[in-house]
Amino acid sequence: MRTRTIGNGRTSFDVSTICLGTMYMGTKIDEATSFAILDRFVEAGGTFIDTANNYNHWGLGYGRDSEDVIGRWLTSRGRPDGLRIATKVGAGKADPSLPLSNTPPTNFEGLGAATVDREVRESARHLGVEQIDVVYGHVDDLETPLAETVGAFGALQAEGLIGVSGISNVALWRVVEAREEALRQGVAPYGVVQQQYSYIYPAPKLGRQNFVTPELLSYAASTGVDGRPPLAVTAYSPLHQGALTRSDKTLWGGADHPTSHARVRLLREVARDAGATPNQVALAWMLGREVPAIPVTGPSSVAQLEEVLGAADLDLDPELRERLDAEPEEARAAA
Repeated sequence: MRTRTIGNGRTSFDVSTICLGTMYMGTKIDEATSFAILDRFVEAGGTFIDTANNYNHWGLGYGRDSEDVIGRWLTSRGRPDGLRIATKVGAGKADPSLPLSNTPPTNFEGLGAATVDREVRESARHLGVEQIDVVYGHVDDLETPLAETVGAFGALQAEGLIGVSGISNVALWRVVEAREEALRQGVAPYGVVQQQYSYIYPAPKLGRQNFVTPELLSYAASTGVDGRPPLAVTAYSPLHQGALTRSDKTLWGGADHPTSHARVRLLREVARDAGATPNQVALAWMLGREVPAIPVTGPSSVAQLEEVLGAADLDLDPELRERLDAEPEEARAAA
């Protein structure tokens, strides 16, 4: 497994270029299967695991199910050398009696200083660790002053409870402003942003701010120099929840449009020519781009994980990459 370095200008460490997502561990994925997936990921050289404090709180779980599974796995196995764990806070339930929602009223707990401090400490307890390597604000909180949120994450990094902080589901201008605010306060800035990202993409829409954009990648590429601390990009739903491979899966999140359908067909054609699966080619495409992102994949079985691992060292021929990056002829005709 290849690695890359993430950091915030003060703290840095290496992580595997594929991150293991654990959303359904402890709920849809039973504990024995979860342990088997975690074991195989580490055996293959994986060192980056992603969870949150609210996963499946909208369904079968209570939110911290996956954190608890990871904690029990760490207790059972011992922490492998170089393993890095990321979690998220801010999108847990503010009112436990009400449901979570992606549209107002969301019932998100938000990113106020007291909430960040409490929830990060609780995540560390559930994971059974003294430091959480990466903690994201799960959803940007426009109701809390940005200076308060930035200061809260900065304080926990100074304390050593967080290694590197980050933010997810956020507009680019907010990322830039938050990092500038960290410099003004003299605290460690966000070092990583997690957004939705895959080979297909949604139509532009005002208010849709959860997707990786060319501008975000350009900004990330400009960092890591004097006066501009490094910024890495991680990508959730890089396989679009199976829709790149399975025709029975619908395209969601604004991606159900002619260009996406044409790109899926093209992806499958390129995969046949490459002797790989569409999922593997989609991951290799992301990993090998001029500005690479770290895909966060959530396999529900060891077999699915094996397919993902097959992408870790897959280098696409320049001709195949050129085909993938070209606008499909069908899409041009539709336009």
